[in-house]
Amino acid sequence: MLNHGELFVTPRLDLHLIPVPELVMLHEDPDNPSLLADRNFTNPNNELSHEHSGPLRWRVPQVKVDPAVNIWFIRWIVLRETKEIVGSISFHAPPDDSGMIEIGFGISQACRNKGYGTEALLSMWTWVVDQPRVEILRYAVSASNLPSMAIISKFGFTHIGQQIDELDGPEEIFEMTAEDFKLN
Repeated sequence: MLNHGELFVTPRLDLHLIPVPELVMLHEDPDNPSLLADRNFTNPNNELSHEHSGPLRWRVPQVKVDPAVNIWFIRWIVLRETKEIVGSISFHAPPDDSGMIEIGFGISQACRNKGYGTEALLSMWTWVVDQPRVEILRYAVSASNLPSMAIISKFGFTHIGQQIDELDGPEEIFEMTAEDFKLN
């Protein structure tokens, strides 16, 4: 896996960091024709477009306050073979005071069950465990989301409890230390 800062490269995917101006435009003006004009990929599944409850709702206000936090945020998941966006992935925030960092992702309905989520998570976690202050990786998911529950079981994270997400309801919380992740 290659890491070029704004681009993470996996065997099948390119994870492109969405620059702050593009992130804001995607949230505030998703039909703007210049949105992906300078990109060599397309968005046939309209990932993140016109989402009112998705990650843009939270990430855009954060980058407006501090654009430097964008390095932790939303990346397009692009299938290299077709040059199409198949999903997005993002940490929820920079590491907190205890060094914990949580991640979330989404794969387009038509592109699920092909291992893209697993591949994207592995890339993001491989990068983040080498970042300053990162001590704990967290993944929270609804127990009824069987594909995501299957993904987290592949990585060997420990179930540490439950939480209530204001949008998603009850979620199971899984964690692994950065050091343990590096050993896997």
